[in-house]
Amino acid sequence: MKAIQISTEYITLGQFLKLADCISTGGQAKSFLQETAIRVNGESEQRRGKKLYPGDQVEVAGCGRFKVEKA
Repeated sequence: MKAIQISTEYITLGQFLKLADCISTGGQAKSFLQETAIRVNGESEQRRGKKLYPGDQVEVAGCGRFKVEKA
């Protein structure tokens, strides 16, 4: 499981996908979320605006498993 560090209170799922190198631009987030299975703390998630906080675990099909951590 790879740690993704954030310096803010939370990060949106769309921003997270870019930070985790699952997508290269923020504009790809909408279509990526529609085409890719993503689970946040074990729950299926497709909203790019979903807020992720330190401690949350994210699993992205074909990209990996990640944990959000405070920088």
